[in-house]
Amino acid sequence: MNALREPTFAWEPLTPRGVAAFARASFERLFIVQSIFALIAAAAVVWLLADGIFPVINDAIEQLPDAGSIHGGRLDWRDDSPVMLAEGKILAISVDVEHGGTLRSPADFQLEFGRDDLRLYSLFGEAYVPYPDDYLIAANRGDARPAWGAWAPDLLGLAAIGTFFGLLLVWAVLATVYCLPVWLLCFFANRDLNLFASWRLAAAALMPGALLLSLALALYECGGFDLVQLCFAFGMHLVIGWIYLFVSPLFLNRALPVEKKNPFQPKT
Repeated sequence: MNALREPTFAWEPLTPRGVAAFARASFERLFIVQSIFALIAAAAVVWLLADGIFPVINDAIEQLPDAGSIHGGRLDWRDDSPVMLAEGKILAISVDVEHGGTLRSPADFQLEFGRDDLRLYSLFGEAYVPYPDDYLIAANRGDARPAWGAWAPDLLGLAAIGTFFGLLLVWAVLATVYCLPVWLLCFFANRDLNLFASWRLAAAALMPGALLLSLALALYECGGFDLVQLCFAFGMHLVIGWIYLFVSPLFLNRALPVEKKNPFQPKT
């Protein structure tokens, strides 16, 4: 049996041959499989938030003083400073009203509340966000606890919905960008593929990379990956998509040559 023989049924986009099958499949089948992969990615994001980040926020709120707020663009802090409110592998939350730099966490990201702004420290450097002048934000346990309890489930839901539909949208846009190069490759490689079939193949080629990134997020949450390895996995998920784009067309049938009629053959 020829390993490069064109597949006849599209059901898995994990191999180049499986990706090629979606060029002949219906849009509905492609959408169903894409939805499954998008759900896996959404589950990975929600798990990361719910198990790796939100518990740190809960612990930080429990360490807030009984009084305090952010108003007029300044933090009204009535407790010790600097102080580490909560700390995990991914996120740490601290208060240092002077941003003295004496309290640093080994967590991948550290949120530090100062007198005039919120600063984020990470492997990528330092960023800061000034407090808004026109808002009153609770910085005490009594007000922050019920507010976070009400918002946390909604934020998880928004993260799941945003990841799911965001991936479907990004895949559609990238497939639109990639379909012309795929069609040109098939044209010069003498593969039988029209432009819309090239779009379906390009869309299917993006799913293996998304699955790799979902797995990397799960490993990052479990401690199997550090932040550097997660960044490497992010880059690899793009490269894998490009590899599938250019390898999968080789599993399609060659275009049949147009049969030429003999001009000297008498008509029947």
